Amino acid sequence: MTEAFRPTLADKASVLEGLPDHPAIKAILAWNPAALEDARFDRNELTLAIAAGKIREACATVQAAGYNFFEDMTAVDWYPAVPRFQLSYHILSHAFKERIRLRVMVDEADPIAESITPIWAGANYYEREVFDLFGVRFEAHPDMRRIMMPDDWVGHPLRKDYPVEGYR
Repeated sequence: MTEAFRPTLADKASVLEGLPDHPAIKAILAWNPAALEDARFDRNELTLAIAAGKIREACATVQAAGYNFFEDMTAVDWYPAVPRFQLSYHILSHAFKERIRLRVMVDEADPIAESITPIWAGANYYEREVFDLFGVRFEAHPDMRRIMMPDDWVGHPLRKDYPVEGYR
């Protein structure tokens, strides 16, 4: 499989129609409907796929809508699919007693995403970890440097094309 899944408008519309009063969906659609690329509701979890250059604003939007706690973020390398990297942000609302996932796809050619540390300072170390292990850079991050590997380490060890025994 060399292409990432591309949902049809019907796929996205069915989720949006099924959850018309969901606070995160309402907030994102009120802010910028074009930024919402996909919506999935599976096993009582909502995942909203956000356009790559809009994640910081999307986080501010869901924060204003009542999603007050950034839990964590991680990355997945879908090599050889294009776009290659998936960033997943897990956000909790204490008021609604639910969590949502914001997902952003990042291309291998220019692996860069907006930092969400201006919205949630707790994202600092997670973004550094993703940078260190996957090589995705975060624009406007306050301290973008390695956090786990030595500063002189070559490569990013959680990329699927990274040699099992490292570069020799």
